Amino acid sequence: MRIATWNINSVRARADRAVAWLERTGTDVLALQETKCADAQFPYSVFEAAGYEVAHVGLSQWNGVAIVSRVGLADVEVGFPEQPEFGAETPVVEARALGATCGGVRVWSLYVPHGRSPDNPHYTYKLAWLEQLRRAAAGWIDPVTGDPSAQIALVGDWNVIPLDSDVWDVTQFEGQTHVTPAERAAFFAFADVGYTEVSRVHLPQEGRYTYWDYQQLAFPKNKGLRIDFAYTSPALTARVASVSIDREERKGKGASDHVPVVVDLADDPATVV
Repeated sequence: MRIATWNINSVRARADRAVAWLERTGTDVLALQETKCADAQFPYSVFEAAGYEVAHVGLSQWNGVAIVSRVGLADVEVGFPEQPEFGAETPVVEARALGATCGGVRVWSLYVPHGRSPDNPHYTYKLAWLEQLRRAAAGWIDPVTGDPSAQIALVGDWNVIPLDSDVWDVTQFEGQTHVTPAERAAFFAFADVGYTEVSRVHLPQEGRYTYWDYQQLAFPKNKGLRIDFAYTSPALTARVASVSIDREERKGKGASDHVPVVVDLADDPATVV
């Protein structure tokens, strides 16, 4: 089975491109982030015509996450348990997390808050969001409260630059979000509860970015960031045969500023080398 995650940066603008990519790559399950539309505006028919079921949560022109699958789509869950709210006057649970079971794998499409700046309330919200997700994820595979054999994929745009080598020039982020010790600690804490970030395992090389800004020729100059990741539970990690970053999808007219991260699963863990 092939699972991918992609910050699409407006699904209405790129639905046809996304379906063409799905058909070209034979991807079974695609987690999307930044769909930037309400549920009623999502282009369901484009994906359904290609044989994919769709689950989506979006509240406005901001955020929004989706899962499209051709191997089943069951037990859809909007938001993880006790997902933090945000908003000064009327706090809401933003459209940033969506779970569904696809082909026996529990897939979570995640769009982690940006943080804006270290002195902004959005930064505190980001850390709380990651901490609560970690707690929920730990519970899902806990020997007492959960299921250690559960196959879970936490995929999406994490808005964290875990290592200095995950950005073309880390000095450009001095005093900004994404590289602070607290954010990095929150990201790596998922490993402490049993999950493995499999793109790092399979693609340890420096300069393997997943995002390039639209401005200042960032893509041709390879001034990128690695911020899209896939954490997998122990049972699913055993099935991961390979991971790839489809850099080619950043090329051409109308591309998203992110590219897909693709996780290939073996049917039998014993066949994984």
